[in-house]
Amino acid sequence: MKQFILFVVFLFMLPVIAVSSEAIHWGFQKGSDGQQAEAGGQLDQMLKEYDSFYKGSPKKKVVYLTFDNGYENGHTKTILDTLKKEKIPAAFFVTGHYVESAPDLLKRMVKEGHIIGNHSWHHYDLTTVPGSTVIEELKLVEKEVAKVTDQKKTKYVRPPRGIFSENVLKTAEKAGYTHVMWSLAYVDWYADQPKGKQYAYNEIMKQIHPGAIIMLHSVSKDNAEALPDVIRDLKKKGYTFKSLDHFAGA
Repeated sequence: MKQFILFVVFLFMLPVIAVSSEAIHWGFQKGSDGQQAEAGGQLDQMLKEYDSFYKGSPKKKVVYLTFDNGYENGHTKTILDTLKKEKIPAAFFVTGHYVESAPDLLKRMVKEGHIIGNHSWHHYDLTTVPGSTVIEELKLVEKEVAKVTDQKKTKYVRPPRGIFSENVLKTAEKAGYTHVMWSLAYVDWYADQPKGKQYAYNEIMKQIHPGAIIMLHSVSKDNAEALPDVIRDLKKKGYTFKSLDHFAGA
């Protein structure tokens, strides 16, 4: 009995390893010449520890198409038309504003086999709010998406502005959510600063690599217009497009 008590006391005396709440702004060395993007060993390990990811296998020419949908300005229908024609699955990470303002597009996304991802309700920097608020932000998107579509879970999370912390990753994972970052992107979120579809095409194609998780913004007219050529030319190069639900087996 005495030994057991001493053991319990010893356990309480062990140092508690705190999970960091320091904000991390997602970034990586861009891929080029078919080589994968690299975020670095520390971030690779952190994401893996909390069942999150930003790219797939370097050995297979599989890519994952994702869009961030903060608000709707008329281009998502064109994107969905292209995906339907080319038989390509995608994931759309939506905010509360998008859920409330574009329910018909949400219904179409799910009906046509796409995934609705979670971009938080208010698009807060989640590192600046308590863990309880992080969960409220994610649960509210999930609840309201389920009201208007047949998708009952929004398990894939993309943090607003790409800002997260180890604590946010842990909090989300404990609640059943998986963070999905990205390994291919360019500055495409300024809807009032179009640069043309050729610019969008070039930015995507020069970074493409096996296992790429492509992050595009649906507010970009450039993206909507470039997407057909991007998809067709990647297919010609031997790439296939898969859903995030198939990530583990890719």
